[in-house]
Amino acid sequence: MSRALPLLVVTALLYPVIAPAEEALPPTAHPDASDWTPLFADDLSNAKAPKDVWTFEDGILTASKDQNIWTAKEYDDFILDLEFKLDAGTNSGVFVYNTDLKKWIDYSIEVQILDDGHPSWANVPPTWKCGAFFGLKPPAKAAGKKPGEWNRMTITCRDQRINVLLNGQAVNQIDLSRWTSARKNPDGSDIPPWFKVPKADIPTRGRVGLQGKHGNVPIYFRNLKIRELK
Repeated sequence: MSRALPLLVVTALLYPVIAPAEEALPPTAHPDASDWTPLFADDLSNAKAPKDVWTFEDGILTASKDQNIWTAKEYDDFILDLEFKLDAGTNSGVFVYNTDLKKWIDYSIEVQILDDGHPSWANVPPTWKCGAFFGLKPPAKAAGKKPGEWNRMTITCRDQRINVLLNGQAVNQIDLSRWTSARKNPDGSDIPPWFKVPKADIPTRGRVGLQGKHGNVPIYFRNLKIRELK
């Protein structure tokens, strides 16, 4: 005796789920970025940067002062792939969605880069650790390498959702729409007092940037590549 198929099964047969395009999903492994667009030209002609602070040498980008470098172009949805190397005590970061070069602390999101094992940072909040969204959300795990070793980071930005891969591990993700306060994170923890604007309110199109020689400790970058998502 035949039976009627359950409504859920019939619906699935008539209206199959179509998987989203591959590029619409956050990567689960570091991508092959060899043919992607370099974030900065070798002569920094496509950068907003202070004169004689940031330089490329043998493919490695570094700064002599604590001053940021920014892309001249603004980016919307994109994947950023890069490598970085720490010195002992390095405290740096990668910025996305910046729309105000003077108020970049408020109008950008920072993915933190830190020498987690250095005594200078032994007692900092979890939202300061390497792979954190600085001041907002700690990494799920520690995946950074020791000073002197190259790390790889992939940051995927799509609207208010940002994902971070560090050395082959998914360490963080955020939905900025939940950060409706400039004082408290959704889990009730404090946001740094120098943040003045809720991150849910900032635009999701802006410049990409890197922090310079913060605390007089250098940071090194190489293979900075970007792919825009359409």
